[in-house]
Amino acid sequence: MSRAGVAFGTVAVAVVLAVAPPGAAAQGGTATSVSAQLMTPAKGFVQPRTEWGEPDLQGVWTSDAALGIPRERPEKFGNRAMLSDEEFAEARKADEARRKAAENAEGAFRNDGAYKTRSYRQTSLVIEPEDGRTPAFTPDALKRAAPRDRGSFGEGPFNSPLDFTLYDRCMTRGIVGSIMPVVYGNGNRIVQAPGMVILSYEMVHDTRVIYTDGRSHLTPNIRQWLGDSRGRWEGDTLVIETTNFTNETSIGGGNGNGLRHSTDLKLTERITRIDKDEIRYEVHVDDPKTYTKPFTISLPLSSPPGYELLPYECHEGNYMLRASLGAEREEDRAIAEDLKKGIVRKRKSIQQNLDAGARPIPGRDNPNDDVDR
Repeated sequence: MSRAGVAFGTVAVAVVLAVAPPGAAAQGGTATSVSAQLMTPAKGFVQPRTEWGEPDLQGVWTSDAALGIPRERPEKFGNRAMLSDEEFAEARKADEARRKAAENAEGAFRNDGAYKTRSYRQTSLVIEPEDGRTPAFTPDALKRAAPRDRGSFGEGPFNSPLDFTLYDRCMTRGIVGSIMPVVYGNGNRIVQAPGMVILSYEMVHDTRVIYTDGRSHLTPNIRQWLGDSRGRWEGDTLVIETTNFTNETSIGGGNGNGLRHSTDLKLTERITRIDKDEIRYEVHVDDPKTYTKPFTISLPLSSPPGYELLPYECHEGNYMLRASLGAEREEDRAIAEDLKKGIVRKRKSIQQNLDAGARPIPGRDNPNDDVDR
């Protein structure tokens, strides 16, 4: 059984597919040069300012813009960070198909592809290291790996709520997991005031208050799921350094599931407005106890016409925990009854390799297929 919290995500509307400027085409390069290219403002764009003179990042933004860009670079691209003209043309076709599919979708479980209004040349969201792939886990990190890392997307066992991720429990997806594009609920709201920037995420409705007034970090004794963030302005870019994490969240797959990071994690985010309806978001991940080297993710955030954040009523509709734990206890009773009859069998899993839409996950066998009764 997959997590089934009731989510009211953004409603897709028809939009015209715009094409991001091709720029310098299909070359590779260092993370610094790739970052600089992606952070370059659109031709003729004039950076708006707040009443107190800071770059204005305010608005409602969505990482739906990054749909279709793989997080990890396919090996066929090697160290090439940008698509060729021919590859870019194919990406545009795929984005158009994604948009039309979302506009014409039927049923309650819909994707947000209709808000994919631009195509991009990135071959991966990971831009550092040069191969565009997340570095390997350290031996120490692998010792920490546990079934809980996948929560309801794994096969358990589920003996208590602590066997589920914080995302399953409607608490948080972590900083990176909250902004990475998933099937719905990819909205972000930025509000500014003198000395602070407030960033809210649509799914699980986390809100971060990022102080830019020069105050120091909290004492290392205070640990928080979203860490302790401090910001500063470097030209038109907001730079956010975050420390003081717990070891209860992840920066692995979508929604913050995956092997958990250590308390030594440090994130450096860079947010730059590059057009009236586009922001470039970049996060540098440094956790030597979890990854063999640092890495950087870069993705676009757009603000299509009519886009807004809608309520995400997670706890109110989250029957998944009760149902999962109930199914496990029912399996306990069934195994006990079978043993009384002299039947010894494998335990049935409750997830059965289904995704959040109750569809079989490609490439995975149902662990219940070989259960002998």
